[in-house]
Amino acid sequence: MKLLLRLSYLGTNFCGYQVQGDKPTVQKALNDATRSLFSCDCDITGCSRTDSGVHANDFCVTVNKKGSNSLETSIDTERIPNALNVRLPEDISVKSAAFVDEDFHPRYDVEFKEYVYLVYNGRTRDPFLSGRAMHFPRELSENDVVRMNEGAAFLVGTHDFSAFMASGSKVESTVRTMKYARVEKNGNIIKITLAADGFLYNMVRIITGTLLDVGVGKTEPRGVGDILASHDRTLAGMTAPACGLYLNSVVYPEGK
Repeated sequence: MKLLLRLSYLGTNFCGYQVQGDKPTVQKALNDATRSLFSCDCDITGCSRTDSGVHANDFCVTVNKKGSNSLETSIDTERIPNALNVRLPEDISVKSAAFVDEDFHPRYDVEFKEYVYLVYNGRTRDPFLSGRAMHFPRELSENDVVRMNEGAAFLVGTHDFSAFMASGSKVESTVRTMKYARVEKNGNIIKITLAADGFLYNMVRIITGTLLDVGVGKTEPRGVGDILASHDRTLAGMTAPACGLYLNSVVYPEGK
């Protein structure tokens, strides 16, 4: 059987999830930690490929011995998280471990993922949120947030999201199903939450930039629907910086 790990990490000091030579990445850190704990080279397969500076509150990987489709260990499952955490940098934490069937795939078996984007809407920067939220100094009112939610509603459902994909991306299909999309403001923090069965490259960050355009009145709420229908990236908003993006939840079908 494979080992399924759920972890969280602060992405500020990593060049994304996937191994990139000698650059610091989450996958490289996991490779080193699992090799040390299980005394063998392991294949680490992730549920997503987060970019440099992107964070995760919930990220899933499977671990199996390299060249095999399973992992054998005498270590009690409940002890594995702490045993790995002492071998990992402080900005990665394994939260749980469980064995799953050999045919389980952490990426392709996902039912849906939820991403959160955090915007710090204060007039001056907050050093404690540096690298953890986008600073957007133009004040947005509660009415502005209402408008943003009206715009976000056009995203819900099954659509071609190519207008919200980074130019030049190569994918077989740009159709995704958005389960929900909402915007909340609590004090100076604006939280944009999006859940879908899959996301295109930079999709959440481009949607965030577009919804901020709605908030400041540059785009009407119904304009989000027009942009979606256009399939034209140039009509959407800016690509918000990576620092505010969090993979927040990974959900698998019941029984997975």
